[in-house]
Amino acid sequence: MDPPPRRPAAPLLLLLLLLAASSPAARAWKKDEFRNCNQTPFCKRARTRAPHSLDAPLSLAAGSLSVSPDGSISAELSHPSRPRPLVLRLSALPPHALRLQIDEDYSAATPLHRRFHVPDVLLPDLEARTLHLPEPKTAAGVSTVALSSDLDVVVKHDPFELTVRRAGSGDPVFSFNSHGLFDFEPLRESKPEDETWEEHFRSHTDKRPRGPQSITFDVSFYGADFVYGLPEHGSTSLALRPTRGPGVEESEPYRLFNLDVFEYLHESPFGLYGSIPFMIGHGARASSGFFWLNAAEMQIDVLAPGWDGATTLENGRIDTLWMAEAGVIDAFFFVGSEPKDVVKQYVSVTGAPAMPQQFATAYHQCRWNYRDEADVDGVDAGFDEHDIPYDVLWLDIEHTDGKRYFTWDHSAFPNPEEMQRKIANKGRKMVTIVDPHIKRDGSFHLHQEATEKGYYVKDANGNDYDGWCWPGSSSYPDMLNPEIREWWADKFSYESYKGSTPTLYIWNDMNEPSVFNGPEVTMPRDALHYGDVEHRELHNAYGYYFHMATADGLLKRGEGKDRPFVLSRAFFAGTQRYGAVWTGDNSADWDHLKSSIPMVLTLGLTGLPFSGADVGGFFGNPEPDLLVRWYQVGAFYPFFRGHAHHDTKRREPWLFGERRTAIIREAIHVRYSLLPYFYTLFREASVTGIPVMRPLWLEFPYDKETYNNGEAFMVGSSLLAQGIYEEGQKSVSVYLPGKESWYELRNGSPYKGSVSHKLQVLEDSIPSFQRGGTIVPRKDRFRRSSTQMVNDPYTLVIALNSSNAAEGELYVDDGKSYDYQQGAFIHRRFVFADSKLTSLNIAPDNLGKKKFTSDCVVERIIILGLRSGAKKAIIEPGNLEVEIELGQTYRSLVVAQAMSVILQINTLLWPQNCCM
Repeated sequence: MDPPPRRPAAPLLLLLLLLAASSPAARAWKKDEFRNCNQTPFCKRARTRAPHSLDAPLSLAAGSLSVSPDGSISAELSHPSRPRPLVLRLSALPPHALRLQIDEDYSAATPLHRRFHVPDVLLPDLEARTLHLPEPKTAAGVSTVALSSDLDVVVKHDPFELTVRRAGSGDPVFSFNSHGLFDFEPLRESKPEDETWEEHFRSHTDKRPRGPQSITFDVSFYGADFVYGLPEHGSTSLALRPTRGPGVEESEPYRLFNLDVFEYLHESPFGLYGSIPFMIGHGARASSGFFWLNAAEMQIDVLAPGWDGATTLENGRIDTLWMAEAGVIDAFFFVGSEPKDVVKQYVSVTGAPAMPQQFATAYHQCRWNYRDEADVDGVDAGFDEHDIPYDVLWLDIEHTDGKRYFTWDHSAFPNPEEMQRKIANKGRKMVTIVDPHIKRDGSFHLHQEATEKGYYVKDANGNDYDGWCWPGSSSYPDMLNPEIREWWADKFSYESYKGSTPTLYIWNDMNEPSVFNGPEVTMPRDALHYGDVEHRELHNAYGYYFHMATADGLLKRGEGKDRPFVLSRAFFAGTQRYGAVWTGDNSADWDHLKSSIPMVLTLGLTGLPFSGADVGGFFGNPEPDLLVRWYQVGAFYPFFRGHAHHDTKRREPWLFGERRTAIIREAIHVRYSLLPYFYTLFREASVTGIPVMRPLWLEFPYDKETYNNGEAFMVGSSLLAQGIYEEGQKSVSVYLPGKESWYELRNGSPYKGSVSHKLQVLEDSIPSFQRGGTIVPRKDRFRRSSTQMVNDPYTLVIALNSSNAAEGELYVDDGKSYDYQQGAFIHRRFVFADSKLTSLNIAPDNLGKKKFTSDCVVERIIILGLRSGAKKAIIEPGNLEVEIELGQTYRSLVVAQAMSVILQINTLLWPQNCCM
C-alpha cells in the first residue's frame, strides 16, 4: 500500500485541482517525486560518455593472467591515473557459465572503507562447484581460455575487453567492454577541495561522505533478436524496448531501485518495488543471460541499432549499458542452447524456488481492510453461499493495535484465535500483514527491545534512523545483520505473536523500505547498516533480507516441518527461495490488466515463478466487465489474489449481479480444477527454476512469431491462454505456435498450429487451449477449499497430436510438509501411444525412506482428437471393461463405469483404487 496523496502547498492547490481531471497529468505530478537519469549524477555522467573515448581507459598488463590454486584466473587492471589497481577474477561453473569479479586491490594498504559485496544471495556451495580453468594461451596481446568444450573466453589486454565465443566457429555470444565504456570510480579517503560530493533532490541532501563510486560497462548480446528481464517496471511489451539511440522517443534507462510508487504507470522504464539485475537475450541462433549481483541503484540502457553512430549495423547483436551507483562487479554470463538452459543456470547460482504449500496455489481473498471479526465471518460465509471456493482470507494493517505489528485491535478482533479456527474448520487459512517499520512507542515491547539491543538502522550520524510510515514515527530493523534476522524470526513464535495459530501466514509489505518523508519515499542513501555499509550499497536487497527473516520465522514456528507462506512486495535475486511476490499497487483499468501479463512473465523468467497481480486492480473501482475479465486472466496467474484499496467499493465476487457472479465463479472453478496441474508445475519450478507461467518463446524458442508476444502466455508446456484486454472487444487474434493442433479448453474444439486465429470474444471465458500431445491432470469436484479436495478423484485430459500420442505428468505429496525431500511423494508420467495409456513412476529412488500414499482414483479420462471409432476400453490389470462416451466435440472415457472394450490401458495408476 502507498501513503495517501500529500497535501499540496496553498499556491499549488488550484493547479492540482485542474490536473486532477486528467489522469496522465496527475500521474506525471506524482512521478516528479522520483529522480530521473539527468537528476541522478552517476547515470548522467555515464550516459555522456561516447564509445571508445574514456579519458582513462583501463589496460590489462600483458602476461598478467594467471591460474590461481582454486582454478580461477586472476589479473590486474591498472592505469596511472588510478590510486590503486583493480583485481579481476574469472571462474567457470558447469555447464556453460562464466563468472567475472572485479574489485579494488586493497593489498597495498588497508582502506578506511571497502566496497560492499552482497552476502547471502548466491548459494553457499557455489565455490565448491567452480571448475578449474586451464592455462590461458596468450599471443599478440590477446589471451584465450577454454571455458568448456564448445566455448572460449577471449581477453584483449589493451584496452581491456572480454568476449565469450563459440570454440568451433569463433562466433561471439557475449562481449564486455567492446565499446570501451567500462569505468570504475575509485573509493577515496577524503574529498578534494575542488570537488562537491553532495547531491540534492527536492528538499533532501545526500552528503555522500565516501564520494562517487559508480561502475559502468557495456555488454553486447550476439545472436539475439530481443532481450528480456530487469524487473520491475510496468510495460505492455514483454521484450525490453530500446531506451536510447535512433528512433527512440523514451530516453530514460530501465531503473532498478526498489520504490513505493503511488499508482505506477503501466508503461514506463521507471523502477518499481523490486529489482533483479538479470537480462536474457534470445534469438533463433542463441540464448544467453547476464546477471550482475549488485544491490545498489542501477540504470540500464538497451541501445538501439546505430546508437554509436555506426553506419554498418550488425544483425543479431543487442548492445546494453549497465550503470550502478556503488558496489563491485560480480557478474555471470550464462550460455544455453535454448532459453530454458539459461534460466536453469541462473537458478543454479541464486537458488531454486521454494515449493509452496498446496493451499497457497489456490484463490486468496484480500482487502484493505476487512473491518472486524463479523466482517470476516460475513465474507467467509458469502463464498459458501455463492458456491465459490477460496483458500485464504487476508487482513491488512487495520487489524493491528495502532499499526503495531504482531498485535491485534482487540475492539475489532477480540478473539483472533477463535476466528482463525473457524476459518480453518473449512480447510482455509488466514494471512496477516507484518511490515518492517516499527512504531517508535516507548510502551511497545518490540520497539523497546530493538532500541535496547541496538537493532535499528542508523542515520548518517550514528543514531537510530527515525522515518515516517503508517504508525507515524518509525524505525527499521537492520536486516543485513544475521543476528537481527534471527531475532526477528523469533517474533513469529506463538509465544511472541499472541493470537496467532498454525494456520496463520504472513504478508510483508512496504519493505523496499518505504519511508513517507524520505527521499523518493525511501530510506536515505547515507543511512548506515551492519558492517559500516551505507544504505545506497544494499538498498535493493533490504526487502530480500526482511523476507528471508520472516520466512525463517515461520519455519522456526513450525519446527522445520511446515512450509512457510510469505508474500513480499520488495524483491531481489534469490527471493524465490523464500516465497511469493506480487506486482504491487496496480490500478483498476484495462491497461494495467494488459501490462500484468508481461510483468508476471518477466518475474518468472528471472527466477520468481510464484507471482501475480492484484485481480481487479488495487486502486480505483473496476467496471464490472473489467473485473470479470481480470478474474478470467487471474485464474492462470501463479499467485491468484483479489485485493483492493480501502477507498474502493466492496468487490467480493458476488456483488455484481447473478450473471457476472456465475462467470467469476466459473473462472475460479477453472483454477481449482487445474490445481493438480499447477502443483505439478510448481514442483518442476522448485527443481529446475522453469516458471509456471511462461512466454510462448520459452516453449517454442525457434518461432519468431512468439518473441515479443506479451498478450498470450503458456501455463506449463501444455496450456495457452490470452486475455481480453479491451473494453467491448468483439474479436481477438490468437497465435497458436507449433505444428500440432490445439484444443479449446471450453469445449475441446481443435485449431491448427502455426496460425493466427481470429476468434469471437465470448463473455463467459477467454481464449484458452490445450496443446496437442499433452496430458493434463484435473480435479473436477468443487469444494469450499483445496484442502477439502485432497481425496477427490482425478480427471486426465489427453490431447492427441498428429501421431495420436500424448504425455504429461502428475506430482502429489502431502501439500504442506518437507517430507517430500525424503521421498514422500508420488510422481507419475502418463504416456498415450498406440491406443494405450500407460502410467510410469518417475520418482527417483534415492531421496529417502519416507513414503506417501493416496486413496485417490482416476475417475475420468477425456481424449481430445481421437479419430478411431472405438467404443470400449480395457483397464489392466483386472481386464476391467469400460465404455467410451462421445462428447459433442471430444470422446470421454469414464473409468468409474465398467462396460465393455475399446482401448487397452496398461497402468499401475488404477483400477478403482489409485495406487501410485
